Amino acid sequence: MKSRTPLAAAGLAAVSLFALTACSGSAEPAADGAPSGNVTMVVPMGAGGGSDQSGRAIASGLEEGTGLNISVENREGGSGAVGYSYFLSQNGKSNYLLASETALLALPVTQDVEFTYEDFTPIMKLGDDYTLLVVAPDAPYETCSDVVDAAKDERVVAAVSGATSLDEIVFTLVESDQDVEFDRVPFESGSEVLTALLGGQIDVASLNPSEVIAQLEAGDLKALCAFSEERYEYDALSEIPTAKEQGIDVAFAQYRGFIAPGGITEDQTQYWIEAGQAYEKSDAYSEYIESNYLQANAVYGDEFSEYLAGNTADLEVVFAE
Repeated sequence: MKSRTPLAAAGLAAVSLFALTACSGSAEPAADGAPSGNVTMVVPMGAGGGSDQSGRAIASGLEEGTGLNISVENREGGSGAVGYSYFLSQNGKSNYLLASETALLALPVTQDVEFTYEDFTPIMKLGDDYTLLVVAPDAPYETCSDVVDAAKDERVVAAVSGATSLDEIVFTLVESDQDVEFDRVPFESGSEVLTALLGGQIDVASLNPSEVIAQLEAGDLKALCAFSEERYEYDALSEIPTAKEQGIDVAFAQYRGFIAPGGITEDQTQYWIEAGQAYEKSDAYSEYIESNYLQANAVYGDEFSEYLAGNTADLEVVFAE
């Protein structure tokens, strides 16, 4: 399956809710649609992984732009199901946000949960986060093709951070494309997967660049390929070939973004969309994208909903195989 072409950034025509100052970049929230009291950013995954990093970066950026107090609350479990189910119970409350990723779409496709993306209010997709296939430096693999060849004849243990996680999706796609099978060991978060890989408990892992860049630079891990459409332009990753270059036709990105509960008003929705638009123009957004090696593809509101619908259709194909 080919990865979905990112949607162009939306230019929503609306009166700005923010008066940005040229010197500081700060903003004051307007009364209409603004949440009352403090705001909670729910992260439906454990601390330390890519979802946690995303949630904290978004909360910090929105906090700086709006002047609101935004705290981060991790509610992990069930590959994200616990956090999303909790968020479902906040219907109508515009002072709650959630750092969203592909689990929002994969969970309803694969498990009996009480929600789909349509139960929430999509606000902003920040960008796309691909993964790298990484191994220990002394592993007997130099390419992703080596891993595939080994899996045809022997047991290759792969870590996955949940049954609906990006790494589960990627390994499923590789198995389908190459007619192989990996032995999976489940973990709750990317940080746990990284610890297991460094400890020699598993053979391979598919992790986001932000989760492993320090270990790659230190030589504690080596990257065999990137599951992206094209090579990264970032200097630290530009020498890593894509899986497609090695004959494995797999490229799939996890989106990073944030949503609000369902049942909020149009004014409240527009408030958060414009908060996201202001964040996109900030240095904090650029720093987050670049420091986490993402592809910047910001979309908002209805266009974000269209992306979620298309990605859901893709995942239905993946998990039907």
